[in-house]
Amino acid sequence: MMSDILITKSFVSVEWLHKHLDAKNLIILDGSIKKVVNSSLNTSHVQIPNTRFFDLKDAFSDTTATFPTTFPSEDQFTKEAQKLGINKESALVVYDDKGIYSSARVWWLFKAMGHHNVAVLNGGLPEWIKWGYKTETKSINTVSKGNFVAKYQSHFMKFFDDVKEASSNKTHIIMDARSESRFKCLEAEPRAGLRMGTIPNSVNLPYEDLLDGNLLHSNEVIEAKFQKLAKKDDDIIFSCGSGITACILALGADISGYKNLSVYDGSWTEWGSLVSE
Repeated sequence: MMSDILITKSFVSVEWLHKHLDAKNLIILDGSIKKVVNSSLNTSHVQIPNTRFFDLKDAFSDTTATFPTTFPSEDQFTKEAQKLGINKESALVVYDDKGIYSSARVWWLFKAMGHHNVAVLNGGLPEWIKWGYKTETKSINTVSKGNFVAKYQSHFMKFFDDVKEASSNKTHIIMDARSESRFKCLEAEPRAGLRMGTIPNSVNLPYEDLLDGNLLHSNEVIEAKFQKLAKKDDDIIFSCGSGITACILALGADISGYKNLSVYDGSWTEWGSLVSE
């Protein structure tokens, strides 16, 4: 078995993961969820060998909250991460079955809870399969309890009052990951009963603009997209529909060398529900 690894990049390739599968401290997490916009895209029936399922919607969200996928408490995150056998020294690689969709949210949650030895798998399960690497039927792998302890880093997340102030006083660049048609109110929101609209003083960078099929665009292409909207030292808040794809923008900005980054947890689902116009 290989020795422990330290992941220093925000994302890794399927080739890299295949090469390091035997690393002693490696844990692979499947953070797949159904898409809100096209829920007919069901999750896959196979997984990368020895994967553990990261239940983003229930185990790792505050399900008592009004809005979906709400940021969990330190205690909840600690307890659920330990159930997955995650340790303080674990190197985590997160994927999803869409390519890059919800995996970035899992990556961001770990960073927000003080664990930085974590990366997104570029291209996710589709890319792994495309390369012909081994898969197994999706199953729950039994693991022993881990010793991970969450330590919340508050600068990673923003909540309604923070965003209200940032929007009013223009203290941050608020970057919306929704499609251009949703951002410009040309297309209805996919959630029933949620109004169309935009957070005042926000700008639009659709998360799909960072992707080339299942994969991230090159670092140069991604950086150029951010440079049109923000300078490297700007404070940026990422928003989307419910705090999932905003994390893809956080991933792209992190890759591009931006440092002052945060994600609006409730995103448009919360804002559009609480603010009438």
